[in-house]
Amino acid sequence: MILFDLSRLISRAGRQTPTGIDRVELAYAEHLIAGTIPLHFTTLTAAGRIGLLPKAPAIKYVQTIGRAWRGHASQQIGRTKRLARRLRLSALLNGGYALRDQFRGKADKPVYLLVSHHHLEKHHVIGDLKRQSAARFICLIHDLIPIEFPEYALPGQDDKHRRRIKTAAALADAVIVNSTVTREAFQPYLTRAGRTPPLLVAPFGVDLLAKPMDALAAIKAPYFVCVGTIEARKNHLMLLNLWRQLAIELGDTTPRLVLIGQRGWETENVVDMLERCPALRGIVFEYDDLSDAEVMRFVKGAQALLLPSFAEGFGFPLVEALALRTPVLCSDLPALRENGGCIPEFFDPLDGPGWRAAIVDYSLPSSPRRQAQLDRLAGWKRLSWEDHFAAVDPLIAEANAASERPIDPDLFGTTPPAEVDGYETADLR
Repeated sequence: MILFDLSRLISRAGRQTPTGIDRVELAYAEHLIAGTIPLHFTTLTAAGRIGLLPKAPAIKYVQTIGRAWRGHASQQIGRTKRLARRLRLSALLNGGYALRDQFRGKADKPVYLLVSHHHLEKHHVIGDLKRQSAARFICLIHDLIPIEFPEYALPGQDDKHRRRIKTAAALADAVIVNSTVTREAFQPYLTRAGRTPPLLVAPFGVDLLAKPMDALAAIKAPYFVCVGTIEARKNHLMLLNLWRQLAIELGDTTPRLVLIGQRGWETENVVDMLERCPALRGIVFEYDDLSDAEVMRFVKGAQALLLPSFAEGFGFPLVEALALRTPVLCSDLPALRENGGCIPEFFDPLDGPGWRAAIVDYSLPSSPRRQAQLDRLAGWKRLSWEDHFAAVDPLIAEANAASERPIDPDLFGTTPPAEVDGYETADLR
């Protein structure tokens, strides 16, 4: 039996476009709904506890938000907000009691599955769930970027994320990571905790839409596309300065730049350029509310996807672009090399002249560099979500089978002990 945590998806009700982590939680929810293992859904309630959700409305919510994100139906977006309010209320009023009643006196114990970082920092909440239900706990770690690069996160996010990682190291019975880069960053926390739970590297899949793409919106070709939240880590400022220089030098022959993603935090310089730089008008286009179909349409028609990030844990835009047979110019980062292999061209994120030369070349009607990457792409095989779950399902099945084995109750008390596996209590809360 699986307890799948929907907290992240419920918190995204009303959002028109998903982030990478949103896509992962949605893919897991849809996979589990279609599976054969008995399934229940949970969420973190307004009271700060994990509560059980009514199953049929939870499934309806997953189906609705999936349709909304893929097809961008405005009525579906509004419906997600109404469904989410009902789910939150139900979990708050009855979820805690329902969760206790579900497993009281029963031999069949659940596997609690949390595949976002939502409330992973709440060690005592997850510990209480394990104690009350004798659940096995599996979590998915996406990256350790807020710890490794705190300058790219909101103030305080590094400490919050450190608590998340320490909770996973102390309490998880198995851990899924999206890359060997994430595994190597997480491993020292397990070593310090003195624990050796299964640690599975399972790259994410690419979910391409089956229906044909619509005609491209009226943007003058050639153009390049950059997909991702506008934040300092993604290095949009370098691209905008580069495009301003190109606009001055090339005039109307300047290739267009399409930015796809919502505006994030501490991006004043980028926003100022987008809103106030005359040279970029009619050259750079910004979209923050596109559906998956529309994003794929833009990526498919681009000369290349640009990904000049300073740090990445996986790189969804990269693998999605390659799946669409679109060339990629990206930063020379371990996670991007792991997932892109020998296909993309890699650059230092600060190598402005290198980026400029590649972009100018790729914008030519018969670019030899671009054609060379297209030739490399002919031998590239995309990973599917089926590949991902082929690796993950046995891990979940093993945890499910192990749920009937005795569990040390001292590890999962309501109040964490003074020290848990080498972590001070203050570090875990």
